[in-house]
Amino acid sequence: MYTTAARPTTSTAPREVRGAYALWLTAVGAGAFETVLAVGRMALDGTGSAGEIGVGLAVRLVVFTAAVFAALRMRGGARWARIVLAVGLGVLGTASMVVQPLGYLLDGGSPVDALARAGALDWLFVASRALHVGAVLTAVALMFRPASNAYFRGRR
Repeated sequence: MYTTAARPTTSTAPREVRGAYALWLTAVGAGAFETVLAVGRMALDGTGSAGEIGVGLAVRLVVFTAAVFAALRMRGGARWARIVLAVGLGVLGTASMVVQPLGYLLDGGSPVDALARAGALDWLFVASRALHVGAVLTAVALMFRPASNAYFRGRR
């Protein structure tokens, strides 16, 4: 008698895709935390107007919502979502997160001096940003592992 219990099913995302999904949610959480820190700093320093802060929050809310939506669709096997996440957040999003520190270094800034001046808020931000970038890069890598590729090929 033939049973389907032993046959693998493509309806359940493989571990790599589920891991990528969890990492995308981690990246969104880290981004939200960094936003709170940045807004708190601008409010304390008085460096951002209410309008600038509002626009920044609105843009981030749209990006975070789109990222969660795309991650949900990716977990369900949507090929377009995997590409949007890889290119939109994996490439462009990562570039936007590293351009400021790279610019600082290219302008002759010293990492040693920056670390010596860093306060608790700076260290929280750096830790969150490291988690954020690590989650994004790992999620992209997981989405293109062989098991992930097979899963997305098997989906309509």
